Order: sequence, then structure tokens, then C-alpha cells
Amino acid sequence: MSKKSLKGRNNNLAKAERQLEILSSGIFANGELPTFAEKIKETHQLPIRPQKLEILQLNLGYMCNQVCAHCHVDAGPDRKEIMTKHTMQQCLEVIQKTNAHTLDLTGGAPEMNPHFRWFVEEATKVGIKDLIVRSNLTIIRANKAYYDLPEFFKKHNVHVVSSMPHWTRGKTDKQRGVGVFDTSIQALKELNAVGYGMPGSRLKLDLVYNPSGAFLPGDQLALETDFKKVLHQDFGINFHHLFAITNLPISRFLEYLIASENYEDYMYALVDAYNPAAVKNVMCTNTLSVSWDGWLYDCDFNQMLNLKVSGKHKHISTYNEEQLQDRNIVINQHCYGCTAGAGSSCQGVVT
Repeated sequence: MSKKSLKGRNNNLAKAERQLEILSSGIFANGELPTFAEKIKETHQLPIRPQKLEILQLNLGYMCNQVCAHCHVDAGPDRKEIMTKHTMQQCLEVIQKTNAHTLDLTGGAPEMNPHFRWFVEEATKVGIKDLIVRSNLTIIRANKAYYDLPEFFKKHNVHVVSSMPHWTRGKTDKQRGVGVFDTSIQALKELNAVGYGMPGSRLKLDLVYNPSGAFLPGDQLALETDFKKVLHQDFGINFHHLFAITNLPISRFLEYLIASENYEDYMYALVDAYNPAAVKNVMCTNTLSVSWDGWLYDCDFNQMLNLKVSGKHKHISTYNEEQLQDRNIVINQHCYGCTAGAGSSCQGVVT
């Protein structure tokens, strides 16, 4: 596994336009497979429109202590894009007046942003009901500066959502790097020790599963049952829920698909598993994504493809919720990933 991001390797796939070119050519350009727009038109669901805004998702930066094989953000230690305190202040002003009830902080490793703790403290003062931090777990053990994160999370009643590709060392380390499994287990134990994930605890700890190869995730509830059984039996670990997320064919997962010659087969699998019912509840209908530099996107995946929201209010500095609610969602072929099977979102399945 490379220790550098696509951008750090000067790989063409680091460019959003190159990814979009691949997603719009070949089997989609020659009509072998229908484009996503053509597919949803068949079920009279075009255009996709936003519903009530519930979640404001902020990407605090692409810097991360890991370089995971399937990372759609292309995050890593060599990524320097970080949300400034000025942009965070603009976000706080929006949070104070938004109708969204959930603030979802992601990255990279959001905890690596130098203003992360200040922002969490300020965000808890403005009435957000659910403050989520998407942690890769290993950051908690990265160095002494992060050792107190479990206590910090507890103090501010942060809802911790943690990446955990599998309950086995082999599959986890294959996707996220050697040693990640053992470090993640230690971090989960430390979160449990302060009350996270324990039965009846108000301190929410959820895990995120995504497949280690070119296949769709299995049944979310069955996976959750297996994860809970094995992690408790083998390590005494407890957590609340498991979110199963489909890998979308962008960034480093797209690189993997092409390198392993699985791209076309995977796209066929996504199209064949298309579920019209999932379209109604995809995350772009109730979520707005804000990039590290303040631009607005329909979802975190569109952010990575530089597909900004439609309309004139494209930046947090000119945020207008009423007008943003009156827009069409920007789509492309990667959207098949969110509408395959039971559907997929940052909160797990949607149907």
C-alpha cells in the first residue's frame, strides 16, 4: 500500500476532471450501461430535489495519519488542505441559523485540524442536537497530543462514528495499513472505558463497515450482529450500531478498480443492484456538505469530484438555506453507489 495520496504521487486520478472523464466514457458513453440520469429518468425521479435539511457535514481537512486503500477523500499525511478558523467561524454563523439538527465533522482525520477542539466547543454552544465526529480510531493513539480524545469527546457529548472495515486483523490491515487493526482495538477499548458504546450509555459509538474489495456490502443488520458478537467475545468491546457503506467508484477506490481490472464489472454490479426506492432517501436530499475551503456540495462524494451545488449560492459565506432548498441535486455515475441494494449513505443503508 502506498504511503502517499494520489495527489502526492502526481497521479492523474487526483484530478476530479479525470475521474469524471472515466465515469462518463467507455461503457456509459457507448450505451452499454445507462447513465445515472438515464436510469432515474426511467422511474420518473429526475431531477432529484432536496428535502428538509437535517445534516450539515463539514470536511475539516484532507490531512490524515492514515493512507487507506479505498479512501474516497484521497486523504493522507501529505495532504495540507485544512479548514481555517475564519471558515469555521463562517460555518458557526450558519449553524446558528440553520434548520439542520446534526453537525457531522469529517476529514481526513478531523481531529488533526489545529482548531478542531475550539470548533467542537463552540459548536456545542449553538443548539446542535447531534454532533458527530468521524474518527479513524488510530488517531487516538497517534501521539500524546491525542491520547485524551476519549475524555474530550465525553465532555462534549460527541457522537463518535468510527471506521472499522472488519473484525479480523487481515482484512482491516489490508484496507487501512499494517497495525491499524490492533491500534483500532486499543482505541475502542479506551472509548468503552469512558462509557462510549456501552449498553444504555448516552455516549454514542457507531462503527462503519465498507467492503475490502470490488463487491457490495452484505445486509447491514446481519453484519452488525456479527461485528458485535466477535468484537465482544474476542476483545470485550461494545458499540451501538454499524453502518454499512458502499464503496463509490471515485478517487483511490477508482484507482483500485482500474488496477485490479474490476472497474467495468463493479459498475455493472452497481447498475444491476439499482434500487429506485433508495433514490428517495439518498443523503444528498437531507445533507449539505461543506469543503475545507467553504464551498458547498450536495454530498461528500460530489465534493471530491468538485461538483458544487447548483445555483448561485455556492459558498458558506453566501449561505442562503431557502434558496439552497430550491435546487436540483448534481448527479453523475458514481451516484449508483448510493442507490444500489438497500442504498448507502454516511448513516448507513437508506431503505
